[in-house]
Amino acid sequence: MADQRLKDLRGSGRRDFLRWSATVAAVLGLERARFLNVMTDTAGVALADQAACPTTMRSVHLVAGNGGLAWFTQLFPQVDVALNGKPGAAFYAMGKAKTVAGTDQPLVYSPDSPFQTLGPTKQISAFMAGNNETHTSTPMSASTISTSSGMIAAIAAIQQANPTLLPVIGINPIVFGTASGAPGVATVADSAGLVDLFNSAASRTLLQTPAAAALNDSYYRTFLSLNAAAARATLVTPGNTGKVAANLLGKNLSSQLTPTTADDTRYGVVGAQTNIVEIAHAMCTAVKAFKLGLTSSVIIPAMRDDPHGAFNNMAQLQANVTALGTIFNAFMADCAATPDPSGCGQPLSQGVVFTIHGDTPKDPTVANGWPDGTPSNSNWMYVYGNGFLKTGWFGNVSAERVATGFDPTTGALVAGQGSGVTSAPAAAAAAYAVAKGDMTRVQDFYNGPALTGMVNLQQM
Repeated sequence: MADQRLKDLRGSGRRDFLRWSATVAAVLGLERARFLNVMTDTAGVALADQAACPTTMRSVHLVAGNGGLAWFTQLFPQVDVALNGKPGAAFYAMGKAKTVAGTDQPLVYSPDSPFQTLGPTKQISAFMAGNNETHTSTPMSASTISTSSGMIAAIAAIQQANPTLLPVIGINPIVFGTASGAPGVATVADSAGLVDLFNSAASRTLLQTPAAAALNDSYYRTFLSLNAAAARATLVTPGNTGKVAANLLGKNLSSQLTPTTADDTRYGVVGAQTNIVEIAHAMCTAVKAFKLGLTSSVIIPAMRDDPHGAFNNMAQLQANVTALGTIFNAFMADCAATPDPSGCGQPLSQGVVFTIHGDTPKDPTVANGWPDGTPSNSNWMYVYGNGFLKTGWFGNVSAERVATGFDPTTGALVAGQGSGVTSAPAAAAAAYAVAKGDMTRVQDFYNGPALTGMVNLQQM
């Protein structure tokens, strides 16, 4: 029989209980279906339904400061530069780019572009957005949804509809911003720290006493039900939850979250540069954390190596670009092979969005020294919208080094328009994808022009 005290939980108490119970289930290695059955039995169908059906997407945010965004222009190049660039343009595969069929706006693949086996709705959306912010590790221009809200913070606030142990985790230096209702960010120094962070946070969660003393018994009874469902004979009658934390956390969560040698092989980073390996390990851990329902958002600093001389060593440039493309494909393959922990019958790949932005993409028309300056001081952001966004390039930089903007409402090109004009619409489009097409929720943070030229409108 369901515990009435748990059925009556509302607001933060309800979220705290869901977060606590999901963490216990992850530590015990309890299958999601059994977890939801326990929730139904102990807390009622309504609360179990809230645990089962996320209304938002999970997200990964790559922040490529100190010129690191330039590397991603080799995977998702400016179309005219890739197809018609003059000798000496900053594209590693001249003559090898392929036009992508079926996207809403023009898009090309380089030989190492990810997602080449996916359909046109599951491709990158590239938005001219933000201004050149050369030589900062914390670029914000392309990821600001309004004067009062940062894109990643607004997305995190939207994701609060689905409680997790650590709503946002990130590797320093962090780009987050502020937004009404945004949670705090749990930060670490590197990808290895993400695993330790979860172990520590899970320990605190399991040892936490509910604010209302009357709920202690309900929490404890729920723990016993989860533990019994996990069929761990050695823990059938533990003295307290602290004993569970001591016995299980280091062993269970570390083994479930740490990238393995096999992961490194699949992600293509055996022998790769440290900055490449860090991205791979962080994204691999993100998949594992999403699988366990431990977080909704991961922020990862990307590259940050200011690659002015990249085209002087084509072998290393090729190796880096190949590794980056492999990382994205492996991440998506891992997600596709993982059932969504919500139990909604879809793979995790249907429930993730990612963004890539940075301080400067460097000049795409000049390989020699790969200058920091961009045409008209332009910048751009990449978003994988998972079917919620129109795909391809919105605005562009031509092979003649001319930057062109776009109209968010129609998607049409706007000659002479600076990319800073469409910073907020681009950020709002990313939030729209995370909100699964809930424009009302996006409008809690965004009050700019209509996004109809950028998004696939949903029937809500």
